[in-house]
Amino acid sequence: MKTQHFAVIGHPIGHTMSPFIHTELFKLNRIDADYTVVDVDPERVTAEIHRLMDELDGFNVTIPFKAAVIPFMNSLEGVAKEYGSVNTVRSSDRTGRTTDPTGFVRALAAADIPLRGDVAILGAGGVCRVFAGEAARAGCAITFGVLESDIPAAETIRGEILTHHPDTKITIVNITELSGEFDLLVNATPVGMYPKVGNMPVKEELLGHCKAVFDAVYNPEETALLKAAKAAGCKVQGGMPMLVWQAAAAQEIWLDVSFAQTDVEKVIAQATAYMNEHFTEKK
Repeated sequence: MKTQHFAVIGHPIGHTMSPFIHTELFKLNRIDADYTVVDVDPERVTAEIHRLMDELDGFNVTIPFKAAVIPFMNSLEGVAKEYGSVNTVRSSDRTGRTTDPTGFVRALAAADIPLRGDVAILGAGGVCRVFAGEAARAGCAITFGVLESDIPAAETIRGEILTHHPDTKITIVNITELSGEFDLLVNATPVGMYPKVGNMPVKEELLGHCKAVFDAVYNPEETALLKAAKAAGCKVQGGMPMLVWQAAAAQEIWLDVSFAQTDVEKVIAQATAYMNEHFTEKK
């Protein structure tokens, strides 16, 4: 069997956990494969995408190309079309999928956090489509807490969600005015990410009215938000499990393999240790 070749593409793309995570996942199924990082010049995206689909067995896609690669796909599978986002490409048939929803749902399940009831989503960036879409699919009521400047983006996401899930109750409020009782609060903003680890996207008082908190930030392992949520008695989950589970889901697509939860949990621990060693400030 020849070595198979995979990569992640983006721009700019510097430090990324993807090569480490995928390498460890390859080992679990004894797959002979390598995984590299490709910084694609946006002005050469057409030529580069065609070249990569010829040279690689598959690749992951990150900012700013998750929508830009769609015209180059022969087909979209799963919910990639609904979310207008592709993060996993299988070169053999040029299909595009998104594994972010799988990563999100599996990460919640691993922490015994049900996706139901009233869900608050902080932010209105690209990944919010995934969080809101999965919440709507599960029959949840959704409240977006956003900055004033992000209200138009949240309105756009609301319109997209209602196209596919017309009965969903969706409210948009300024993040400073977010209040109420929530079964789940999802942080889809970069607030609290290394190196500004002391910051929180919402006031601590709100956490006493939440049953669970998911923070998409994975560096640091425990953000200030998760620390405060844990102290308030919430179930919590950080971003690393989502990152690893969506990578595992990508390999399931590329290689027709499967993963035991206990094995993925080991890779999550390994990835967290690697991140703490290489991507955080030494004390």
